[in-house]
This record gives sequence, structure tokens and C-alpha cells, in this order.
Amino acid sequence: MSNTPSANLFKPLQESDPVIVGGYRLAAVLGSGGMGKVYLSYTPGGRPLALKVIRPEFSEDPEFRRRFKQEVQAAQRVQGLYTAPVIDSDTDGAQPWLATAYVPGPSLAHAVAQHGGLPLRSVLLLTVGVAEALHVIHGAGIVHRDLKPANVLLASDGPRVIDFGIARAADATSLTGTGVSVGTPAFMAPEQASAATITPATDIFALGQITAFAALGSPAYGDGPSHGVLYRIVHEDPDLSRLPAELLPLVSRCLIRDPAGRPSLTEIIELCHELSPVALRQGEDWLPQAVAGSITERLRLPEPAKTPPPPAAAPTPTEFSPPGAPYTPTGSTVSSAPTQSAPGVPGPVTPTGHPMHPAYPTPAPGSPTYPLPGPGYHTPHPVTQAPYAPPAPRKPKRTGLIVAASVVGVLVVLGVIGSLLSDGSSDDRSNGANSPRGTSSSGSGDGGSSAEKQPAADPKPVSYSGVDVPEGYKIMLADSPPRPLESEDAAYDDGDLYFGVVRFLDEASIGTANGELVLLNNTQKGSLETCRAETRYAKEIGLDQLSNGSEICVLSDAGHVAVATYRGRSDQSDPGSYVTIDLRIWRNAAEAKGNE
Repeated sequence: MSNTPSANLFKPLQESDPVIVGGYRLAAVLGSGGMGKVYLSYTPGGRPLALKVIRPEFSEDPEFRRRFKQEVQAAQRVQGLYTAPVIDSDTDGAQPWLATAYVPGPSLAHAVAQHGGLPLRSVLLLTVGVAEALHVIHGAGIVHRDLKPANVLLASDGPRVIDFGIARAADATSLTGTGVSVGTPAFMAPEQASAATITPATDIFALGQITAFAALGSPAYGDGPSHGVLYRIVHEDPDLSRLPAELLPLVSRCLIRDPAGRPSLTEIIELCHELSPVALRQGEDWLPQAVAGSITERLRLPEPAKTPPPPAAAPTPTEFSPPGAPYTPTGSTVSSAPTQSAPGVPGPVTPTGHPMHPAYPTPAPGSPTYPLPGPGYHTPHPVTQAPYAPPAPRKPKRTGLIVAASVVGVLVVLGVIGSLLSDGSSDDRSNGANSPRGTSSSGSGDGGSSAEKQPAADPKPVSYSGVDVPEGYKIMLADSPPRPLESEDAAYDDGDLYFGVVRFLDEASIGTANGELVLLNNTQKGSLETCRAETRYAKEIGLDQLSNGSEICVLSDAGHVAVATYRGRSDQSDPGSYVTIDLRIWRNAAEAKGNE
């Protein structure tokens, strides 16, 4: 095989990607997900890192930031043989980021997609490893909430669980709304799908799903639209007819719908040893040869830059450098990087540092050199001093010109104030009558004038295609991505957008309980400006008024604005009743009601 890293594994940085994050020079793109984008980078000692940068729509939410900081601090306490430990982070910067040890192995999802289900011994060793990882994660007070094949990496000496606890940061924030469940639908527990209480037993259900998926090569509750999968998880038993007989007692107990009936992690590990025909010991041969071959491919990493561009002003520890910007090492001091068999112990996160970096400038000839510190050593903060430069020559003062300009400026300001005072009452009445939706004007009410608040820049829209909303379900515009949630009753008392049917009248409609909506005319183009200008808002729109491509403006009380494009209703032969919509959402585009 070639020594060049696979283009499918390590994608080159694009113009939209930063070059440096928190002092780390990025080498390649590893992937992207719902919460952020993951890059390959290196510690100062040359150990590879997976650095996740959180998406702007999350980082702009204060509640998300608060929870993200808490979860990162908790995740730094997790030190297990089957987890990818947190190495560094910045939760306060313009866009938060998190760096973990890079694991050179495919995800379980990728391995199964390429090679099919795993043999019994591999499945049992996978289950034991993930159970040990969950034991350490739960011991740190964290529930994973999003345990799925994509978050289980297959290293040469056992599995690694990643992204533990981070999904909670998006749960119940202003982005996800009230009662929103976080997780991947096909691997959710029933209590997640119904927005009930999340406990460590939720991860036990997901572990049973992981075991079944590894053995079957497909989800235990089948594929298809998410609403159908969620319905089966909540109300039906999984199809385990193709599961190896040895695994049936283990998987069936983990997938009990009542959380109280699921086994503990200790019981799962003991059961795996009982079910195995041979002694379970992790080793380099735990995976089939075809899967193990993809680990070698992931060890051929792109080389970091050897020599940076000429030095310039250093960015702050939380600043993103634009593409092509010169590199200056900044950021948090990096703790010892873990090996793939024995993770190191992260040290304290400090606000500045990175005294050494693989891309640090080469010393000038004759300069003293020093050996790199051993693993686990935290280099002290470097004491830096700017080179001496003579003071800039003083410019002669032009006092006469300054005085003259000041007099002219005062006269102009007085003239403008006089004009405003003379016309203020009529302007105030005009603005009050014609101010656009989503904006407001204020006055003292006694003939005085007040400065108007400058409008904030409009948020960028986020689009989602093919969202299936089952009958009796609601979605929240703040949820990213929007996931259908079952309403408690026919009132849909907390949904930004819902699909309901009055059975005895056979009347189907799309409505909102958290705001208002309006059906746009064929001549109108759905946009933020159009939605703000509309005045024909209602609470419900009958499905008989809609056709494929109809656009609906939705304003939520939380301040989010959306254009929902109707894409049709399920066929009569379909066992489920649902509508499909596309969504374009401007989050926090208007003032939230009740916050004045």
C-alpha cells in the first residue's frame, strides 16, 4: 500500500476551515457531525489529537456554553483504558473546542458497513470493553446519552468510547427547547424517545443495541424513517431472530423497556464471560483481519508543517486564525498525551502556554538547544519579552486645527438635535405605527427623545431536509437537528410546530402552540424578511390548504423564525401517519416573548 494517507480518511483543509485553533496547527479534517467539525492536530511532543470545534449555532447560546463547560470538566475526570481521554479544551472562546486523544481505528459503524457483522468473540470483547468504559464514565457522574456505533472506535487493543456526556450540553438549552431528547433515533432508549428521565440505565439499553448491531450488521429495531424506528423502540420488541443464540440472553436483558429491569454493567461483564466458549482476553487479534487492516491505514497520518510562515502578532488563546495566517503557538498547556494502551493523566487546564510545538520555528545557528520533556511533564509558562524598538518620533501638535474642528463639530451637532426635537413627536407616532414585526421603538412618553437600540445582525439560517413529523408529534425550532417528540395530549401545549388529526372529523392540520404561523401566497418567497413583514398569522393551517412546495412562516415565542416547506403526507398504505417538511430556521432572530 502507498505511504500516502488515504484521502477518504484525512481530508485537506478548505478555505472555510481555520488553520490554528487554540495554538494547535490543524493538519486535516477527520469528519463532521451535528455539533461540530473534527480536525487532526498534534501535541507539542508530536502526539496526534482529534480536535472538535463546536458549530456557531451552539456556541452562540449561553446555556449551551454553561453546560458544555460543565461536561468538559466532568469528562476530564474520565481516565479509563477504553475511553479517548480529553487532553485540552477551551469552553470560553469565540467557538468552543475540545481535544481528545486520536484513536487510529475505524468506528464500529464504518467497520460494519465495510465488512458486515463481527464474529462472536469480537462482539463479546467489544461489549466487555464498552461496559468497562461506561463504568468509568458513570463513575464520573456522566451519562453518555448518545452511545452509537459511530461513537465506538475499534483500536488494535480494544474499543474506545468517545463523545461521552457532550450531548447533554445540547439538552434542554434554548437551542433544543423543553423536553427535547438528545441522541441518535435508531439507538435511543424508550425513555429518550418519549422525553422521560435519563439515567445510566439509558446507556445500558444503547449497549444492548451496540452488541446487536455488531453481531447482526444492522440495527435491532430496523431502518427507515426515524418516527417509525422510535415507535418500535417505545412500543414493540426488537427482531432478534438472526442474533447468535449465545448473545440472546445478554441483548434481550439490555433491551428491556423498563429501565429498572436492565442489568448492571458488572452483570453484563460477568454474563459475557459466561457466554464465551473461550476465555476473553483483549489482544492484538481481537478483530477480524480485514477490520484490523484499516487500523494500519489510519496510522499513516499527514505530516504537520515543519516550518511556519514568518512570525506575526500572536492570537489570543481563544482566537481562530484565518486561513493563511502566520502561526504562533498559544492556548492551554497540554497534558501528557496518552498511548493507545494506557492513557496519560491530563494535567490542569491553564489559560496560556504551549511553549513548544512540532511546528515551532527552528532555532538560529548557534542557539542553545534543549531536549523535549518526558511524558507527563508540564512545561512552565514561557516568559516572553518583545524585542526592543526605539520609540516612534512625536508628531507636532496642531492645536489650532483641533480647536477649529471642535467648534464646527459642536455647531453641526446642535443643528441636528434641534431638527430632531422639532420633528420628534410626528416621527415617534410614525415609527410606532409602522415598525416592522420583531422590532420595537421606545420613548419617554413626555415629549423627550430617547436613543433607539441598534438592531443586531440577523442570524444565519440553518436548513434541514426531509423532516418526518408523525401524527400527534411536535418539533422544537431550537432543536438541532429537529427531532419529532410525542405530545402528551391533543393540546400540543408546548410544540413550536406539530401535526395533528381530529379523528371524528378527519381534519388534519399543522399548527403551533408556542407562537404563530401563516401560509404564504404563491407569489411570496419564504425568507426572514417576508416572515417579519407578515401580519396574517394564525395558530393552525389545515392540510387541505397545502400542496407540495407550500411555504409556512413560523414564529416561536422563544424568538426563532422558520420557513417550513410542506413536502406531502404519508400514503394511505403506510402504517404510520405523518407529514414531511423541509425547515429553514433563523434562531434567535426576534425578541423572545416574556423577556421584556
